[in-house]
Amino acid sequence: MSNKRRDFLKISGLAGMGLVGAGISGFSQEQLDQVKIQSLRKHNQRFNMSGFAAPKINTVRVGVIGLGMRGPGAVNRLSKIEGVEIKALCDLRPEMVDKVVKSLEGTPHKPVTYSGSSYAWKKMVDRDDLDLIYIATPWQWHTPMAVYAMESGKHAATEVPAAVTLEECWQLVETSERTKKHCMMLENCCYDFFELMTLSMARDGYFGEIIHGEGAYIHDLMDLNFKKGSGYQEMWRLIENFRDGNLYPTHGLGPICQIMDINRGDQMDYLTSLSSKDFMMQAHAQKLAAEDSYYNSFANERYRGNMNTTMVKTKKGRSIMIQHDVTSPRPYSRIHLVSGTKAMAQKWPQEGVSDGHGWLKEEDMKALQEKYTPEIVRKVGEMAKQIGGHGGMDFMMDWRMIDCLRNGLPLDQDVYDAALWSAITPLSEWSVANRSNSIDVPDFTAGSWQSNKPVDITLAGGGTTGVRV
Repeated sequence: MSNKRRDFLKISGLAGMGLVGAGISGFSQEQLDQVKIQSLRKHNQRFNMSGFAAPKINTVRVGVIGLGMRGPGAVNRLSKIEGVEIKALCDLRPEMVDKVVKSLEGTPHKPVTYSGSSYAWKKMVDRDDLDLIYIATPWQWHTPMAVYAMESGKHAATEVPAAVTLEECWQLVETSERTKKHCMMLENCCYDFFELMTLSMARDGYFGEIIHGEGAYIHDLMDLNFKKGSGYQEMWRLIENFRDGNLYPTHGLGPICQIMDINRGDQMDYLTSLSSKDFMMQAHAQKLAAEDSYYNSFANERYRGNMNTTMVKTKKGRSIMIQHDVTSPRPYSRIHLVSGTKAMAQKWPQEGVSDGHGWLKEEDMKALQEKYTPEIVRKVGEMAKQIGGHGGMDFMMDWRMIDCLRNGLPLDQDVYDAALWSAITPLSEWSVANRSNSIDVPDFTAGSWQSNKPVDITLAGGGTTGVRV
């Protein structure tokens, strides 16, 4: 293990949590063997969390952990939602906490702060006046924090991915079922305006029978991942790239799964995954090391392949393609392609719908948008654009989650989604390491996917939560 890995594990406290070598430093052969075992695991469902509606919470009291890259934006968005009280904030670094507290001046929110140690967050979660723990920390902390929150009687909402190993995926499922607490992965791309429109179209049968879907995370992050002081403390996100597979599948995958009713009418069966070799990352690390000794320990590491392509077959015979590339000089894309027996839609490089050999004309697209824009966009879409967060989808996600909690409604994403979408990473790592052989995808719902109801994209029973703009 390199010095950089040891330093990161020591500072983050991950060594004491038994996470050395698991995910953060790449899978050993023993861990790859364990992935195969976990992929075949059967689950006796204790309680079905799909469609579960927790008791109403009139004022949702929130504690936020992680105030680096994503946390401050989440605090800002939550502060503008009526029926929310930001009770507590936590980050390892006191200066980050102080900065976010200052940003809340002039608002009704007066949070208690926690910082200065790797486990200050536990003291915050132990409070008896919190309903929801919002987690925006490095990936390796997501499952430990979400599990601890649920064990402590709180709902958990975690940034993506919710888990980095199959063992963690199962841990989330079992804890949520046992405690009857929500565990929502904050997959904001499910609330993108175009993705929501295509979900509405699919519900109305516009595409006919869905045949195939594609999603991706193609985003040139080379400079950011290698940048000192970028917000990824101790270069943790760069260190994640020592693993070889689809490391960040959920942005492209989540909306496709909702359209295909995965976990709610269909289920993933098996996948196969292939990575290119690394043509860029080690070379870049070596170039930086020649100029700055800080990068010496990164120069000889083995990095993931630049492009990963993962293919999934579902129980009902559909196919899904998911790609991951955060190094190549390419325009940003999540692809978002939906193909059916009657029509198809694709978001990138330009939003378009087709029912034959050509794209629909502009006036036809406007008619589709008028017909298939869902209620949530009509209600808070313009406010979401003003408040921001990836064009507004972050705010719609947070608003919808709070509105569901306040009205006692099921959440749009449940723990089975969090586990399944996150599981793509370790499963793809196994397949890449085994010459792209197929591997079974676990059924975290224990068969209940066959009767679970699809995601309700209406605001029935809700839509009552106000916004301060």
